[in-house]
Amino acid sequence: MPRIMKRACAVLFVFCAMSLNAKVVESSASSLAIQHSFTVAATPEKVWQSLISVGQWWGSDHTYSGNAANLHLDARPGGCWCETLANGGGVQHMAVVFASPKERLTLTGALGPLQTTGSSGAMNFAIAKKGDATEVTFTYNVGGYFPGGFTNAAAAVDGVLVAQLNRLQRLIETGSAEAKKP
Repeated sequence: MPRIMKRACAVLFVFCAMSLNAKVVESSASSLAIQHSFTVAATPEKVWQSLISVGQWWGSDHTYSGNAANLHLDARPGGCWCETLANGGGVQHMAVVFASPKERLTLTGALGPLQTTGSSGAMNFAIAKKGDATEVTFTYNVGGYFPGGFTNAAAAVDGVLVAQLNRLQRLIETGSAEAKKP
């Protein structure tokens, strides 16, 4: 495994310890499925606007530029969840394949170190009104080649995603993705 991949996996494993509610539904040598859901006291409109403002909730420590403000999401079919790099370059994290405002957003691609491994995934956010609240159900299904198999990486990927989803939930509930300091 290349040195950069080992380092990226090590960072992912550190974050897996923060995993709270996500569930690895399935993992094998060639696939991985993660599911997580949370309910917030907010309208589907507010959830949607927060979700598509990815630069406000995705953690800077999980970007290539080191700054989440460089992330943007064009929430339309063919749109890009992209990141601008300082040298004039950029990264396409995922592509939008389905967008139904206030209901569902589906993206395809592979995040972070998965991009270099021959993996691809489908990430889905389903938004459903539940009384006075809104439920967000997140799934990320990945398949393809990953050195050592996805079984070895499942907990790490799960941990990173849970940390980001917790940030999204805080943004929706409080207006800030940052955790309050004790």
